[in-house]
Amino acid sequence: MLTEIAPPAFDVDIDLVYAGTANLTGRPVYRRPVCLLHPDAAACLARAAALARGLGLRLRVYDAFRPVEAQWTLWHAFPDPMYVADPRVGSVHTRAVAVDLTLADAAGRPLDMGTAFDAMTERSHHGRTDLDPAARRNRALLLGVMTAAGWQHYPYEWWHYQLPDAGRYPLLTDGAAGSRMMGPG
Repeated sequence: MLTEIAPPAFDVDIDLVYAGTANLTGRPVYRRPVCLLHPDAAACLARAAALARGLGLRLRVYDAFRPVEAQWTLWHAFPDPMYVADPRVGSVHTRAVAVDLTLADAAGRPLDMGTAFDAMTERSHHGRTDLDPAARRNRALLLGVMTAAGWQHYPYEWWHYQLPDAGRYPLLTDGAAGSRMMGPG
């Protein structure tokens, strides 16, 4: 059973990018905007939200559980395994133990991270030194919050965090977790 991530139970802002058209596919990937995580990941996200709150910041969640059917849609739109997991192998999002997110100020405005979410370029990689100092600091803040809460970063996307040893969690289909996506593209 997956945990729904939504206020007031979780003190985060939800902006599921793949539920709308402003994403790399140009169309909705999810039928309804429901943010779901495995209970282990949900507990880590709650810890991260509390840590961010202690800094006067908020978490804005862009994506969480992604059924394998939706993973196929993303793969067809951008078949680069550095940025989109090959659905034949499986994604940590499809295991419900990954989250894509950013930090926002107290008013809910996302902090500058040097690139937009889902900018599938080298500028999105962690540890970039050619970014504005504020963007580097904001990425470091996000990294600190998330790792202190028990998450592991993905080196090629500043927004992507997953539970350590994510492969021990099973892959989930849309039917196994409830209807949330449009179907394979």
